[in-house]
Amino acid sequence: MPRALLPVLLVLSGPLAADVVTPTRTIRAAEIVAADAVALAAGSHPDAAATLGEVIGREARVALFPGRPVLLSQLQRPALVERNALVPLVFEAGGLRITAEGRALGRGAAGERIRVMNLSSKASVFGTVREDGSVEVTP
Repeated sequence: MPRALLPVLLVLSGPLAADVVTPTRTIRAAEIVAADAVALAAGSHPDAAATLGEVIGREARVALFPGRPVLLSQLQRPALVERNALVPLVFEAGGLRITAEGRALGRGAAGERIRVMNLSSKASVFGTVREDGSVEVTP
C-alpha cells in the first residue's frame, strides 16, 4: 500500500523586523519632538520606541540623529520649570498655606524634585514641580 506524502513545515529562525521610530532631522537635546521630526522605519532594537505616540510631545534628553532608532531612555516628559525661572513656592500643612517667590536652580518636569532658592530668605530648598509650574515644598 502506498504511503501518503506528509507536508513538511520548515521554520527558519532569525531576527524579526519591526518598525522603530527614527528622526527625519537632527533633534537637539531639550527640544520637544514634533510630529514632522520623526517617522517609522523598518528595523529592530529592544529599547526603541515602536509607535509615534511614544515619542511625539516628549523632550529629547540628548541629540537624536536621523536614521538611528529613538530609544525610550533618550526621552523625558517636557520640563515645566526652566533653570533661573521665577516660580511660586507653596507649602501646605493641615489648613496652613504659605507661598513665596523662588528662583529655580534646576529644570524639571511635573513630579520631579528640583532645588529652588527662596528669594525672601535666600535659603535653598527642595520641592516637587506641580502641573501648574509651581513648586511644592515639603518639610
